[in-house]
Amino acid sequence: MTLPPAKTSLTLLTLLLLLKTPDALPAFKDYKVLDWRTIPAVLDFAPRKTSPAPVEEEELRLHPDRDAASYNVFRLNAAEGALDHFYAALQRTEAKETGAVTRILHYGDSPTTADLITGDARRLLQKQFGDAGHGFILMGKPWAWYDHNGVVLHASGWTVDPASQAKIRDGLFGLGGVSFRGAAGASTQITLKDPSHTLLEVSYLKQPGGGALTVEAENRSLGQIQTSGKILEAAHKTFAIPDGARRFRFEAAGPVRLFGVSFDKLNAGVAYDSLGLNGAYVSVLARMFNEEHWAEQLRHRRPDLVIVNYGTNESAYSSFVERSYGKELKEIVRRVRAAVPESSILLMSPMDRGERQAGGAIGTMATIPRLVAIQQQVAMETGCGFFNTFQAMGGPGTMGRWYEAEPRLVGGDFIHPMPGGARIVGGLLYQALLDGYNRYKVQRMQERFARAAGKAGPK
Repeated sequence: MTLPPAKTSLTLLTLLLLLKTPDALPAFKDYKVLDWRTIPAVLDFAPRKTSPAPVEEEELRLHPDRDAASYNVFRLNAAEGALDHFYAALQRTEAKETGAVTRILHYGDSPTTADLITGDARRLLQKQFGDAGHGFILMGKPWAWYDHNGVVLHASGWTVDPASQAKIRDGLFGLGGVSFRGAAGASTQITLKDPSHTLLEVSYLKQPGGGALTVEAENRSLGQIQTSGKILEAAHKTFAIPDGARRFRFEAAGPVRLFGVSFDKLNAGVAYDSLGLNGAYVSVLARMFNEEHWAEQLRHRRPDLVIVNYGTNESAYSSFVERSYGKELKEIVRRVRAAVPESSILLMSPMDRGERQAGGAIGTMATIPRLVAIQQQVAMETGCGFFNTFQAMGGPGTMGRWYEAEPRLVGGDFIHPMPGGARIVGGLLYQALLDGYNRYKVQRMQERFARAAGKAGPK
């Protein structure tokens, strides 16, 4: 091997000595220019590592005062026993009792129309307690951004009537708040990511002159639904799903009116129906849904928990918030209780809603705290549970912080969360439900111990 010239060798040795001096002599530590531990990474040309959990890092950045282990726990506010039916169902599900499905219906406005928040809560609950199926899906897309996690939906030929923008006035919108009218040839294709569903159920309307609807799975016929009837009447038809089937097609062979399709499994677990309506507000459920028809839909689905999650759209109208919001919310509670008296009800506040203030900063719209206070008061007066989403996510100014975060957690309207923001809210809801459930189990255990001690009597 040929050695370099003496002058070059001396220069290299001097450079190495200067680089090593700060490691050997603490007095020179401020002159350190090279960390020798990084040499292997440089030689291996290792790419810079990116965070595997940017949302969690953002949570901690936005709330450095909170302990990471307890960040997601924001407790529900519920009167004694308000959510016991839901918790008892969840306990049977956790014990894997045969057919023990805990059903949740989540009614919300535009932030939930793409299965944001609801999809995250569903995923976490099903991971914890078991997967009883994806649940209810509309027969088409009322809005281009309508979506469901793990579902691909294509539809054509339908006249779409959402309850929040109704052109028809009979109030017959099914469980999910949208009616689909179609003539022969109107069709829907649904592809599920999960091939393990066992049952599908089509919800439709019987009507005079109604035609047939064909149902297929993997290009094989499952059967037909005859929708003709003497009067307008909601109906449901269930089909067994062949093993491993993921692709389904529904096609009208005559005039039909449909609402949606549910995908379920026979095993114990959680079924979480995402029922978001764009532009929805409390009067949609309180006034625009035909009460008798909606009651039939609720009784048929047999929910253990009904979540009512409105307020974003109402917050733009302060006079409506003050004069009407509380009354309309109470009417929703009355309707649900009349239809399914055993079901638990959870009122869920809207998220923060931001607006540009005079100085350019993004602050909280003034009506939001007032609206949240009204919701909490209604929950207390009617014996419902209450989840304060607004405070759980950080309270006043949260949307401003979320918009300025990197990556952004909310869109430029300071209303609609980005997927990362929705994941935070869905996680907050899940942790609150889980916390309430765990406290329910502890309370029941204490009651059993107290009864046992009372039977034993003094010695």
